[in-house]
Amino acid sequence: MASLVQKMLKGDKASLSRLITLIENDHPDTVSIMKEIFPHTGRAHIIGITGFPGAGKSTTIDRLIATYRQKGLSVGVVAVDPSSPLSGGAILGDRVRMKAHHKDEGVFIRSMATRGFWGGLARNTHKVMELLDAFGFDKVIVETVGVGQDEVDIVGLAHTSLLVLTPGLGDETQAIKSGVFEVADIFVINKIDEGDPLKTLGILESVVTTNRSGVNLPRRVIMVSAIEDKNMDGLVDALENHHELWKRLGPEERLKKFIGTDVIVREALMDLFKNRLGQDYDDFKRMLINRKANVYTEIEKIMYAKNNGTVQDFEQ
Repeated sequence: MASLVQKMLKGDKASLSRLITLIENDHPDTVSIMKEIFPHTGRAHIIGITGFPGAGKSTTIDRLIATYRQKGLSVGVVAVDPSSPLSGGAILGDRVRMKAHHKDEGVFIRSMATRGFWGGLARNTHKVMELLDAFGFDKVIVETVGVGQDEVDIVGLAHTSLLVLTPGLGDETQAIKSGVFEVADIFVINKIDEGDPLKTLGILESVVTTNRSGVNLPRRVIMVSAIEDKNMDGLVDALENHHELWKRLGPEERLKKFIGTDVIVREALMDLFKNRLGQDYDDFKRMLINRKANVYTEIEKIMYAKNNGTVQDFEQ
């Protein structure tokens, strides 16, 4: 495994792909892999892209890749697709829109199925992001599933988060609601040849001035037509400007936004819980679904061992 990591760090894409597969499948050496690559992370600009289905997220990414490649920058992409709650399978269709870049050595595109994970990302997305960072990509772009307003996990994992939307689809009303609208850094109005983009622009500009993201950074609204390659340079300039300002923030300011540690701890606790149950995990879920047990009582029994009225940590 150490040899595989070293090959990846030297630029071997085959090793990178294999490591991603191992991590996606929760290989027993996942923690060892992440410990080894962590010192090589922290160099890439992490860009998160979310938005409603049909807003043009994949097309926007396709044009961003082309623009960055023209500037000589390498790009790694993680596209998260919804998966079946029954089979766990997914139609990994986002890569179809980026197929023009598949043979480009400076581009790496990987799809991931959510496999029931909430928040717009797949379970191990943040680990794959770190692998792409350690590999040496200048830009790491993460596209979320794109199904609702609560896809805020990516906001806490990315340096810059984009919300892609279109005019005339009710987005004006959504802009005043809670969720990703509160925390996105750049609002991208795509398909500007449709609907009334100026109306959407006016409402969103009033939203961004409130700076509800909690971080002392200006938020922007950018109008583009990704499919016609209009104003993509303007979007790239906005991304670069935001990243430069981000790098100047102090640790306390960054803490207001960054939840990467929360995601890692949450996954670790879930693993701990499932390992405690072992093969009984499905039985545990069946029991709760059939309401044959009190979920809170059962969790307390699993997470803690009660002896003579005292609560001891279950690991002890």
